[in-house]
Amino acid sequence: MTAVRVGVFGLLGSGNLGNDGSLEAVLGWLRAEHPGAAVDALCGGPEIVTARYGIPATRLHWYRGEYRTASRARAIAAKGAGKLVDAFRTAAWVRRHDVVIVPGMGVLEATLPLRPWGFPYALFLLCASGRLFGTRVALVGVGAAPIAARPTRALVRWSARLAAYRSYRDDQSRDAIRAMGVDTSRDAVHPDLAFALPAPAAGTAPGGPPGPVCVGVMDFHGGDDDRARAGEIHRRYLDGTTRFVRALAEDGRRVRLLTGDACDDAVVGAILDAVDSPLVTAAETASLGDLMKETAAAGAVVATRYHNLVCALKSGTPTLALSYAAKSDALMARMGLDAYRHPAREVDADRLLEQFRELERHADRLRHTLAEQNLAVARSLTEQFAALTSALFPPAAPARTHTPAHTPTPRKAP
Repeated sequence: MTAVRVGVFGLLGSGNLGNDGSLEAVLGWLRAEHPGAAVDALCGGPEIVTARYGIPATRLHWYRGEYRTASRARAIAAKGAGKLVDAFRTAAWVRRHDVVIVPGMGVLEATLPLRPWGFPYALFLLCASGRLFGTRVALVGVGAAPIAARPTRALVRWSARLAAYRSYRDDQSRDAIRAMGVDTSRDAVHPDLAFALPAPAAGTAPGGPPGPVCVGVMDFHGGDDDRARAGEIHRRYLDGTTRFVRALAEDGRRVRLLTGDACDDAVVGAILDAVDSPLVTAAETASLGDLMKETAAAGAVVATRYHNLVCALKSGTPTLALSYAAKSDALMARMGLDAYRHPAREVDADRLLEQFRELERHADRLRHTLAEQNLAVARSLTEQFAALTSALFPPAAPARTHTPAHTPTPRKAP
């Protein structure tokens, strides 16, 4: 029998730990239930994906400066030519596969600054090529949100329509796609794929000394509709977060700064310089597994990035969200911590400190709530993987039941 040819697609290996965590979860499912599948990737960082996960990978864009601002005529011309070249490259890659999976990620949203000719165009090329060549394209556990910009919204709408399979990580995502005119009557909602990664060992014991406070930061400038005031939003976010971290250090609390993308390092450096305390340190993390270990050892977590929140909630640690989008609100509500949210666009350090102290007062109850919710999440993800098997793979042989907690550990980059 010929092996099923499976492609994975997205901004993978590009420095975003959440994107890579979603890929890791899908690879764990494939290796557990479909070990004969031949898997490769079309992605942002092919060298990293190959080294870390052991699969062949091809660069997503022909033009290597795709995500750099082009101001000179030569760069603009090269970027424009790259769009045409990418149409042929994407079609040729899709044609070689039976199935292409887009694993999680917010591929149908614009909650961060986004241009239509960037990733939305790449996703449209993928889905259109899948429809043209009969390759099943699956958008699995993806995020979506209302999009004001018409070109971006049109590309997202057509990408969703052309995909053979869609599922979402929250109800708001499905509602957003339905509002764009896509029939979502057969589309399912399941928790974020990163919840399928192995759970970390238990951290702070009840009644024991408090662990450090993990503060997940972000190079936050608002969303796609906030470009006119991006600088103001960033200054307010950085100032409020810095004041909060300083207050924790002055109370004698140890603080671990977490990131989720390489671009967040500048924010970490700014906070370390401003607070200048030996109690405040930066964690070095190369994967969501590393992030989960940090959050499992913490007494509490305050975080901005969506997948920082996922890691903290998966590890069962009381968590407060510096929320910048509806997806964060939906995640906190699903896990029973809806009351513990603070707006990332208007960080008020004094109010945030009050909310944090309330979070710690109810820590034991919240840990119990998270333990219950994580059991429900695991059941839902088992259903997600079973649905994927039915939708994407021919019933040549019965598939084994995949238990998300036993996802194989990927190979580390050398």
